[in-house]
Amino acid sequence: MAFQQQLSFRTSGRGLIDISKDIQAVVSQSGADIGLCNVFVPHTSASLILNENWDPDVQTDLEAFFARLVPDGDPLFIHTSEGPDDMPAHVRTALTQSSVSIPITGGQLATGTWQGLYLWEHRTAPHQRKITVTVVT
Repeated sequence: MAFQQQLSFRTSGRGLIDISKDIQAVVSQSGADIGLCNVFVPHTSASLILNENWDPDVQTDLEAFFARLVPDGDPLFIHTSEGPDDMPAHVRTALTQSSVSIPITGGQLATGTWQGLYLWEHRTAPHQRKITVTVVT
């Protein structure tokens, strides 16, 4: 059996949005007790990460690390048609994930105690982002 739903999120610009509860709601709607939940973001400048959900400093540190690793306006990049954050957003996406699969156990996402699933917006401007959630049992 398979169940699929598309969700939409409005970002406020670069940063992380905890989407764990939204994804769990889809799993609950699916009625799956045991299975696999795949989450996919079909964008080239936003990604998904499974990471620490307790201390917000982790999100701040991740942003600081990526700002150092892939700075906006780096003269290395020639693809700047949408601004100085355009190519850095693509590189950030390439270094993270566009898809995450999480086991379902007892009708719940089988994440660790301190894990959360995040949509990571890599552009500085707000965007509307779609996510496809597929539950397979």
